[in-house]
Parts: sequence; C-alpha cells; structure tokens
Amino acid sequence: MPVPCAGPVRCGLFGLLVFARMSEGTLFDRIIRGELPSHRVYEDDSVYAFLDIGPQSAGHLLVVPKESRETVGELSDDAAAAVGRVLPRLCRAVAKATGTPHYNILLNNGRPAGQAIPHVHFHVIPAYGRRSEPGQGLQTDWRPGSLGAAEGERISAGIREALADDAGPGGS
Repeated sequence: MPVPCAGPVRCGLFGLLVFARMSEGTLFDRIIRGELPSHRVYEDDSVYAFLDIGPQSAGHLLVVPKESRETVGELSDDAAAAVGRVLPRLCRAVAKATGTPHYNILLNNGRPAGQAIPHVHFHVIPAYGRRSEPGQGLQTDWRPGSLGAAEGERISAGIREALADDAGPGGS
C-alpha cells in the first residue's frame, strides 16, 4: 500500500495516523519496519529513535522499543532495560546537537495520560530559554497536590507489596 502523502513533513502526523490505521501494527511498528519515513537517529536490535514530526521544540526525539506494547507495564524487563541503556546516550547527543543541555523526558502511559499512539515511546524534548513560547520546549501546567504521612505510608506499602508479588512480564 503506498503512503498517501509525499513525506513526513508534507503528510503530517494526522496523515500518518490515518495511514497507520489502514495497515498492520501501530504507526511506530510501520516506521520501525521502514514502511513509513522517519528521521532516524539511532537503531539497534531493541530500540529505534527518530525525530518527532510534530515537535515541541527543535530536536524533539522519540525513543521507541521495538517490542510493540502499549504501556510500560506490558514491556518485558529486557525491552525496558534496552531503552534505559540507550536513553542517557541519546540525551547527550540531543543536547550536543541542539546546543541546550536542558530537556524533558516524557512518557504518556495510556490514553487517559495523553498517549496518542498505542506503542510505548519516550519523548526527549529539548528546553530552550523561553519555554512559555511555542517551539521552545514542553509546556506544562504543574499543579502539585499534597501527600500526608498516613497516605504516603499506605501508598508506598502498597507499591512495595505489588513489587514483591511481580516477577515482571517476560523479563529477568
């Protein structure tokens, strides 16, 4: 099936999303297989990294495990470790290439958290001096709540218990 546009810039994210829905796998599966164009910056047996075509800022990178899973909790330990091993190196390269040592690393895990493509992917978003302006970095509206001692103990105990019960999905 031919790509219904002339390239990632002219096609845009919407066009690529529509095309990906007409074929097997996620948009990122298609990019990893080379069926859709990308500005690839890194690839190994487990990870594929490329520039986002709808960037928050210049140098906005997507780091995608080749293991196709929707959420981080579904990834094997090996796939998650592969991303973790290469992420610092990719961040250093983005910082050097863009001239800014500042960046955000973002993961939207599931549709309610803002995930648009159902395939785990980390954003590395360079942050420039004027983040309040479009194209200068991730825009955030951080609204911190509070954590009381009793609630903190209850939640942390629950997480520790869940960790003790979980050997991980298909990993070590």
